[in-house]
Amino acid sequence: MLITNAKIHTMAGDTIDNGWIHIKANKIAAIGSRTDKPIKDEEVLDVHGAGVYPGFIDAHTHLGMWEDGLCFEGDDGNEETDPITPQLRAIDAINPMDRCFSEALAAGITTVVTGPGSANPIGGQLAAMKTSGSRVDDMIVKAPVAMKMALGENPKSVYHGKSQTPSTRMATAALIREELFKAKRYMEDLERSKNDEDFEAPEFDIKSEALLPVLRGETEVHFHAHRSDDIYTAIRIANEFHLNYVIVHGTEGHLIADTLAKEGVRVLAGPYLCDRSKPELKNQTPANPGILSKAGVFTAIITDHPVIPLQYLPTCAALAVREGMDYEEALKAITINPAKICGIDQRVGSIQVGKDADLVIFDSDPLQMTSKPVHVIADGKIML
Repeated sequence: MLITNAKIHTMAGDTIDNGWIHIKANKIAAIGSRTDKPIKDEEVLDVHGAGVYPGFIDAHTHLGMWEDGLCFEGDDGNEETDPITPQLRAIDAINPMDRCFSEALAAGITTVVTGPGSANPIGGQLAAMKTSGSRVDDMIVKAPVAMKMALGENPKSVYHGKSQTPSTRMATAALIREELFKAKRYMEDLERSKNDEDFEAPEFDIKSEALLPVLRGETEVHFHAHRSDDIYTAIRIANEFHLNYVIVHGTEGHLIADTLAKEGVRVLAGPYLCDRSKPELKNQTPANPGILSKAGVFTAIITDHPVIPLQYLPTCAALAVREGMDYEEALKAITINPAKICGIDQRVGSIQVGKDADLVIFDSDPLQMTSKPVHVIADGKIML
């Protein structure tokens, strides 16, 4: 396919005012301007000057884990019988037939990170996947993309009701540390057994096995944290175990933005197109992403679907702009920034040769409330 007469917002630092994009084998094969000679003998999509953007990305959702229109039957996001469940994999719970996939795709969101909720201090493995397709295995971009851990009110609330640990913030942090220490010892014993024939390998432990990539820095930790003290606890634990980590939500990040920037913390900010439904959200503001970004914190915007339906991701970015975020930074916060934060930018997040042909085309401002995509292209196929 050849897309012509396009204003290409590459999100890689440049904009091509009158350009073309050649798609071959589901990838971006070439990009050019009107001064170049376009590829001939291809199916041509003339967009008549419309803006072409990378497919939008939401780096924190529970898409397919809490199915639309269902109650317990479609609720597969929290295993509330055990506070420590690193062995759980999102790919075993996602239902790609949930209609919210098609709603997200129609709004231009072509990639999401989805997985367990925040009931457990260690909840399980998140997956990055496309919103187009019908089989999870074929839709995966990266799995696991991160290990979910949670601090603050959610684990407390769930297990206080069961008269079980953790019912305090102290216990939540202690359980996470305990499991990381166990996995660290398990890793050390495995290594020793390989080099010392007289040392017996430890008995297989699926929880520790799941945490080995985390301890090696190969898999990120996504810490659910709203309050500033919970954010600091996440940083403290991450530093103790040398974890590659990201703060999810970061609701009070705007109160400590300079410190987060100094620490090099990355934040997936949101949701904020919602009410303050619990005490730890009392300082929630849609100005948060802009304050973080201007302070130098690498920031992406999230919906936390189904808290905010995924199709409103561009609306969330627009609200951030209204509340002070730089327009271009808001676009980056739903394209290249989440891709970089989640380590999937080699495939998605910008319009560059070799990347997946995931594109969304607007004939108006994509962050305008009344705008809708005129075309959505996923893996080189016109979906809309």
